[in-house]
Amino acid sequence: MAKKFAALRAQMSPEARAHAQEKANAMLAEMPLHELRQARGLSQKMLAEVLHVQQPSIAKIEKRTDMYISTLRSHIEAMGGELEVIAKFPDGVVKISNFADLGKPATA
Repeated sequence: MAKKFAALRAQMSPEARAHAQEKANAMLAEMPLHELRQARGLSQKMLAEVLHVQQPSIAKIEKRTDMYISTLRSHIEAMGGELEVIAKFPDGVVKISNFADLGKPATA
């Protein structure tokens, strides 16, 4: 008979639990778009309705490896998030600000 995860976890040493938590956090910090959508509890159909597109368009976006930043931003914002573009260098991290106003209406 299968054991409950809570029972197995209780048998782990504190070090093993900490290591498992670190691994889980790393996996959650980096994931493809379709997994992010699923983790947010959204279906492709629900996201398509928010973005005013057809469901196959969402499937196509999720399979792409190259897209416009504005497309990715719309997708992330429709899931309730905010997109930031970060450049990582050996001596530090820089947030790229060129895209801050991308997709926002121009003001006169």
